[in-house]
Amino acid sequence: MNGSGNLLKLTARAFTSLGLNLRQSSCWTKTVGVMGPSPTNPRDPSPELVAQLGKPPKMRKDPAFKKISSPEFQSIFTPELESLVSLFKKYDYELRIAGGAVRDILMNMEPKDIDFATTATPSQMKEMFEKEEVRMINANGEKHGTITPRINDKENFEVTTLRIDIRTDGRHAEVVYTTDWQLDANRRDLTINSMFLGLDGTVYDYFYGYDDLQDRRVVFVGDADIRIKEDYLRILRYFRFYGRIAKDSKSHDEATLQAVKDNAAGLARISGERIWAELQKIVVGNFGSDLLLEMNRCHLFEHIGFPVKPNLEEFERLCKALEKFEKPHYPILYMSGMLNSVNDAMDMHNRLKLSAYERDLALFITQQREKVDTDYKSIRDYQKLCIQPNVNRDYVEQLLKYTNKLDLYQQLKSWPKPTFPVNGHALSSLGLKGKKVGQVMNELKLHWADSDFKSTSEDLLKLVPDILAKLPSPPGSPNKNKRAKQH
Repeated sequence: MNGSGNLLKLTARAFTSLGLNLRQSSCWTKTVGVMGPSPTNPRDPSPELVAQLGKPPKMRKDPAFKKISSPEFQSIFTPELESLVSLFKKYDYELRIAGGAVRDILMNMEPKDIDFATTATPSQMKEMFEKEEVRMINANGEKHGTITPRINDKENFEVTTLRIDIRTDGRHAEVVYTTDWQLDANRRDLTINSMFLGLDGTVYDYFYGYDDLQDRRVVFVGDADIRIKEDYLRILRYFRFYGRIAKDSKSHDEATLQAVKDNAAGLARISGERIWAELQKIVVGNFGSDLLLEMNRCHLFEHIGFPVKPNLEEFERLCKALEKFEKPHYPILYMSGMLNSVNDAMDMHNRLKLSAYERDLALFITQQREKVDTDYKSIRDYQKLCIQPNVNRDYVEQLLKYTNKLDLYQQLKSWPKPTFPVNGHALSSLGLKGKKVGQVMNELKLHWADSDFKSTSEDLLKLVPDILAKLPSPPGSPNKNKRAKQH
């Protein structure tokens, strides 16, 4: 399977063995296509297709091996879901719960989001819902094979057609639709995410995902190298699900870690937004610090916006310090411990496309952390910092958490910040204009803080002449020219 030409030939042979004629242009398109005449019953995948997907995974002889009726399963049945199930039965299309919701239910957790898979194609679903006068939303999902009906104008359900990836580039896939549940399961990333759950409670598990879930084992379906090359973001998904599923931080499958290392550079092709979405969940989850350190050992950092030589000692210190503070913590606060400098913070922002708040907090931490215990010692110092221009009070609180100042953090957190009694209009009435208004305002705030925030507007305005006298003269001013001549 070296080269796209060989892959295309192999794919064509695989689909021929499935009864699919690729020359029928109506059967597939560049992004999503529809399979040709579909088998009425699921069949075993052809040897060629399994070869394309990697080494044959260990498979159950009878995937429908278990039936459940747990409270978590029963909790999903709303009148709207009952209506959806009835519709699919009426039109003789099979409907099952897919992916993460199955995993959560089997872990005795009520699922937050439920995705469905079906044998119906998007066009068949649209025709069915139009006949039944069911409104559909999110038209953009159709190009990915997903239709979203809104039942009783109350609840939305995302329903996606079963599919097979015929070509991938590490980010996107070209697919054909199928009615074979096993083939769809085979294209998913992890065994624990490849299960389906029938609406009668039947668990369909083709690749022993149930057993892996019971053993808290996180492994890819089949060949980890093949699965990762299909979508390099799966590297980070592996670590995220490891944090959610594993019993401890040191039970990684060595072959999986090797595949992660071998494909690390592929993450450079993934958008910063997608990477950051995964990293945020990893670092605040179970074993977050251990997983970040493992990712560093796998040489991922240089491809995801972190320094090539991160400050690991500082990161580990920070993670231990934050255990003393009430959760949750901002993911960017953890990440700031990795950074050696302000430049590192900007490099991370440029790669991950952080929000303005996240960017500014990382910059603030890297700029101010060295001043703690030197420039900033007392609660008054931190209160003064809070009233500086362009400083968000929350930044100062996060700085105290970062530097493990629990007592000062609690004092600042409980401080009811008073309202500064002087405004720009009061300074303008004294004849101040332009930059001088801001300069004087900043100085007045410091005097106000030194008075324990008790000085009135009248008190502060009396200080304006002395403050003006101490301000540096602007270039070209008479005073400066006079001093220059004397010199």
